[in-house]
Amino acid sequence: MLEDDKLMRFEVVVANPPFSLDKWGADDVASDQFKRFERGIPPKGKGDFAFISHMIETTTLMNGRVAVVVAHGVLFRGSSEGKIRQQLIEENLLDAVIGLPSNLFFGTGIPAAILIFKRKKIDNNVVFIDASRDFGDVKSQNNLREKDIKKIVGVYQKRSTLDKYAYLASFEEIKENDFNLNIPRYVDTGV
Repeated sequence: MLEDDKLMRFEVVVANPPFSLDKWGADDVASDQFKRFERGIPPKGKGDFAFISHMIETTTLMNGRVAVVVAHGVLFRGSSEGKIRQQLIEENLLDAVIGLPSNLFFGTGIPAAILIFKRKKIDNNVVFIDASRDFGDVKSQNNLREKDIKKIVGVYQKRSTLDKYAYLASFEEIKENDFNLNIPRYVDTGV
């Protein structure tokens, strides 16, 4: 959306874009007048970071926040995606990585994650939450129960480490892991 020929800005952007969308418009972004792809152009066959880049650039500069549901590949794929992910972390925009249970969304059984981006963070840490084992099983689809959601929100707000569930990682730790955000690198997911 445009406002006075500029991208409209929002305090909060929440989205569940199509996972790894092929043909997302890569050919049209090299000359993007809104500078949404200055961190890099995502690959033609994987539009995840195109959506993420657009969402971040539509947030207000002081308090803007983004929560986006992504496929786990976004957390660790290399090449241009790895470079974009690294830049987002170096710019201190990534606030949390929340792993969700598999079979949560209609149309796909793969596990997903929520990435939370936040402008003007007070530190350069990222909280990793592995909520993949906390869910209700309803016939053929899993769901997050109220207690699961409260646990995720509580740990996110406290930004605390919780054995086998959450870990507050420093920028240096993430850099040592080559900006790979795969949750088991940070949270001991062993039972």
